[in-house]
Amino acid sequence: MALDIQAATDAQGRCRIALHGMLDAGTSPLLDRELERVLRDGTPSALVFDLAGLEYVSSAGLRVLFKARRAMQQHGAPLLMLSPQPQVRKVFEIVHATPVDEIFASTAELDRYLDTIQRRMLGAGDED
Repeated sequence: MALDIQAATDAQGRCRIALHGMLDAGTSPLLDRELERVLRDGTPSALVFDLAGLEYVSSAGLRVLFKARRAMQQHGAPLLMLSPQPQVRKVFEIVHATPVDEIFASTAELDRYLDTIQRRMLGAGDED
């Protein structure tokens, strides 16, 4: 099965990448190239992987996600996971691929988290 990748950046500079299909040795180079494009265009304020349509992830796919996390951490921006299917979430848990507080069950939950972060950052800037 192939991997379909849809990336979009919102008005707040958050990039959402929706993955549909399988992320494995055959398809991970596609995601790697898309991430290189996204980061080359300017580091997003947050990188959100929408995993609702991702049916499978292999170690090759995990390597691409780890690479993306490192790139985002270097810029002080979060990488978050949205709506992973149970079998994908289980892989993340087994290999400790992502902290539990970076996985969100719904868009509403994710939006509340991002809004809280943004308010904290704005509040911290007001104290200077």
